[in-house]
Amino acid sequence: MTDDNVEPLSLDDLAAEGDMQDDLIGKLADAEAERDDFRDRFMRALADTENMRKRSDRDRREGENYGGSKLARDMLPVYDNMRRALLSVGETEKEGNKVLLEGIELTMRELISVFKKHGIDPIVPEVGDRFDPKLHQAMFEAPLPGTRAGDIIQVAAEGFMIHDRLLRAAQVGVSSTPAS
Repeated sequence: MTDDNVEPLSLDDLAAEGDMQDDLIGKLADAEAERDDFRDRFMRALADTENMRKRSDRDRREGENYGGSKLARDMLPVYDNMRRALLSVGETEKEGNKVLLEGIELTMRELISVFKKHGIDPIVPEVGDRFDPKLHQAMFEAPLPGTRAGDIIQVAAEGFMIHDRLLRAAQVGVSSTPAS
């Protein structure tokens, strides 16, 4: 079979076919640009979702670790008062108040146990330690012979950390003795 019935293309036909190709090339370019735009939007949405997930995880962890900070801070005066009660009892009073003191000690141990369970640890400075402004609050400064400036000379109240954050600074007195 021969192609005798096929008519040759005219210049108008060739021009129309060229216009069609230009139109198709333009549509293809538009489709590629739209695809690139959608890809960019998708990648941004994916990154936003990942950032939101990480932020949510961090917020959840912080809520678990530090959510009880206000309650813990409110319980610290209870701890301080029980500690003062135990320290205020003289040797002569211990025998007569033995049962009461055992009850206070037991309650104190239970409170410390609950603190530990929730990541609350005491900061217990000793007389003679160096003052650390990250952990200690200077309640007063006084010259004391035999000490260096910046040494702790009295501990008024223990401090507390909740996990890696300061819940309350230890309240201390600090030596201001000048260097000799």
